[in-house]
Amino acid sequence: MRKFLNSVSLLSVLIASPIAMPVVAQAEDKLEALTRSEDNWAMQGKNYSANHYSTLTQVNAENVKNLKVAWSFSTGLLSGHEGAPIVVDGKMYVHTSFPNNTFALNLSDPTRILWQHKPKQNAAARAVACCDIVNRGLAYWPGDGKTPSLIVKTLLDGNVVALNAETGQEYWKIENSDFKVGSTLTVAPHIYKDIVLVGSSGAELGVRGYMTAYDVRTGEQKWRAYATGPDSDVLIGDDFNKANPHYGQKGLGVSTWEGDAWKIGGGTNWGWFAYDPGTNLVYYGSGNPAPWNETMRPGDNKWTMTIWGRDLETGQAKFGYQKTPHDEWDYAGINFMMLSEQKDKEGKPRKLLTHPDRNGVVYTLDRTDGTLISADKIDDTVNVFKKIDLKSGLPVRDPEYGTRMDHLAKDVCPSAMGYHNQGLDSYDPTKELFFLGVNHICMDWEPFMLPYRAGQFFVGATLNMYPGPKGDRQKAEGLGQIKAYNAITGQFKWEKMERFAVWGGTAATAGNVVFYGTLDGFIKARHSDTGELLWKFKLPSGVIGHPIVYQHKGVEYVAILYGVGGWPGVGLVFDLQDPTAGLGAVGAFKQLANYTQMGGGVMVFSLNGQGPYDDLTLGEYKAN
Repeated sequence: MRKFLNSVSLLSVLIASPIAMPVVAQAEDKLEALTRSEDNWAMQGKNYSANHYSTLTQVNAENVKNLKVAWSFSTGLLSGHEGAPIVVDGKMYVHTSFPNNTFALNLSDPTRILWQHKPKQNAAARAVACCDIVNRGLAYWPGDGKTPSLIVKTLLDGNVVALNAETGQEYWKIENSDFKVGSTLTVAPHIYKDIVLVGSSGAELGVRGYMTAYDVRTGEQKWRAYATGPDSDVLIGDDFNKANPHYGQKGLGVSTWEGDAWKIGGGTNWGWFAYDPGTNLVYYGSGNPAPWNETMRPGDNKWTMTIWGRDLETGQAKFGYQKTPHDEWDYAGINFMMLSEQKDKEGKPRKLLTHPDRNGVVYTLDRTDGTLISADKIDDTVNVFKKIDLKSGLPVRDPEYGTRMDHLAKDVCPSAMGYHNQGLDSYDPTKELFFLGVNHICMDWEPFMLPYRAGQFFVGATLNMYPGPKGDRQKAEGLGQIKAYNAITGQFKWEKMERFAVWGGTAATAGNVVFYGTLDGFIKARHSDTGELLWKFKLPSGVIGHPIVYQHKGVEYVAILYGVGGWPGVGLVFDLQDPTAGLGAVGAFKQLANYTQMGGGVMVFSLNGQGPYDDLTLGEYKAN
């Protein structure tokens, strides 16, 4: 095993000898080929574009009602299971919440675990995890002949680990974050070409967020870009926001903060990324500023709450669009980035980036330069903003729902959980529809002052949350929606209400089906044209992860992690009763424990349950 600390400077990377191009090209081609094959689900987002879409049609709107369990696997852990397994070359790799175990299974015979990795890490990291001890998944790299194929994962205590995908042995391990000051890792690593990208967590504890790039072969740091601070730390490029100078350009990571507040200013990025080989830009969102109490941090607080386009190789930012300057509501903008090629309203072909934000707005940008094309409300009940000014890019606030000191802001929609949170959703390029799992939650917000103490929560607000206007506030139900959205017209083709937030996300298929899980423990299938409910199955526990679809030996499978938890499940997981506990989640989801309980695992479905155990001799003990 090779071990590296995260102290390699950008300069040393720039002057290092380049890796031979034929080796790199070979690895890149293999990785992209893996993502194109329906036998694999090799990335959390399915592919570089993160469209979460399968071209398989064996399971379709006409026969999906015949889905049955093919096989299942228990992780042995109870806390929330976010993200999804990945499938590569006939194997499934399954991750867990803390202590971040990993299991490799043979799809042809999942009877016996091929290997398992159970890391030793500091249990004290649990105390500084914001919202349960979740992890959002694994990344895969196919190797290059010299370096073996690798599984890369993050640990809650701040380390990043690469495992030999064949054996489970540690290949390299590096320290990314210091949990002692509240910086933890819950993000799924993303691998593009031969670079591993890792975000950070801990804005609720006043950490300073950053994105880090590592060499997949060695774990050596290539670059690190902060969300706040001097341009040299934020890696502001020379042509930054050249196409949109009104977004802001130089020096703003310091000047939009009071004093040194940027040093504890948040802006972590624990969500989902996308990558375009054509622009060589990686796209992701930075999160909320710290503390939540807006009075304690005057200014726009750049570059928190920002959609970034960065050069993959150098980290230099080409554009940054701040959606919510001076955030007042914890609308952490880490939500998924999804790439598409569509014609705009004028019929001009555009390379697009679409991002449903926690602030209740779906943004679509030209991903070549960051130009804002559209900004539509996820639901017509969003009230914090009257609209988004497309020319300036700025939200037009409604002061009635501001969160100033000595004021109880009531019926603020969306809540701090957002109308969209960490769920990884999908896009059907044939229908030009995005399928969004949505929260429908509003809140009351009362701020208070507090000092910063390293490693302790740095929030400064008391929240009560409850269903939005379309839900049932008396029963505390109607907290979620599922929607089909067209980014060009701004219209929703259909929308359906759910009892609880659709937290984990969706997967769409060419079979006219969209799959998703629910917090009360169902996996569901709806017709992607109409939203009609076609099939559902009750899982052992609620879902906060996203489904995947793959093919093995000619059979199409749908798989999903179950295991209730995460932010909406903190009341159930930790048996909390105060409705303001869990940063307001306990009150919003007070009914959840009446519908599901804890327990983690994977459930795999196929038509009529076809699968490896159709062979009754599989896995049977044979005496000598």
